[in-house]
Amino acid sequence: MDKTRRLTVRHVTTYSYDVPVHYALQRLRLTPKDGPGQKVLEWSTKVTGGVVQCGFDDQFQNRTELVKVDTGATTVEFLCEGVIEVEDLAGASGKHRGYAPLWLYEQQTPTTKPGPALRALISDMQKQRKELDDIPLLHALSAEILKTVSYSIGATDSAFTAEDAMSEGKGVCQDHAHIMISVARALGFPARYVSGYLLMDDRVDQDATHAWCEIHVNGLGWVGFDVSNGISPDSRYITVAVGRDYRDAAPILGIRQGEGQERLDVALQVQQ
Repeated sequence: MDKTRRLTVRHVTTYSYDVPVHYALQRLRLTPKDGPGQKVLEWSTKVTGGVVQCGFDDQFQNRTELVKVDTGATTVEFLCEGVIEVEDLAGASGKHRGYAPLWLYEQQTPTTKPGPALRALISDMQKQRKELDDIPLLHALSAEILKTVSYSIGATDSAFTAEDAMSEGKGVCQDHAHIMISVARALGFPARYVSGYLLMDDRVDQDATHAWCEIHVNGLGWVGFDVSNGISPDSRYITVAVGRDYRDAAPILGIRQGEGQERLDVALQVQQ
């Protein structure tokens, strides 16, 4: 595994509307920033069919932009591309930084709140905690989640909660991250959701952006876990945004007034 990689990203997101837009506002979190093990060498975001109204860093230090879709538009496109240098830190991104206090990541959200299925897993991990140190315990938790909740594209959507996915026994990277965050918080660890990009070893074209989680461990700080791939993030991972759950770190969220349906198309390439 390369200790340091220079990764290029080209990410095109297109919304198509079957009725011209009356009013729509999109919130973008699509800009990676310099951070532990990560340096942004080039990055640009181009909007077609809308105008960037403002840009700011939110409470989690995510670079955020608000885009107003042009009135009467039938499509809006976001083109993000750039070059990021990433160093393999074995998943450890260090001490907590930012405006949001660490205790905020200890609190469950509606998306991560445990129900019966998650409470059973929490109980099992509480027993294992008597015998395992923090890092082996968290790796054991990650492995158990992947064994219990199979990776299945299209099995869930962004509205699914951690409990929903646990009960269904299948999900995607977003669900795996939410489940691990839920259990880790129940065990007393601060935990956060991470969205970003992953260089796949066998392809350039990706289906979507990726998601994983980070758990705050005493003495180490934030440590990443990609449950879906059974590893900690390395030099193939680019962090874009973090938060308490998906909604805090979602690449694009928006509101729209008026009738009609919309279609989402994503084209994403990550390569070395």
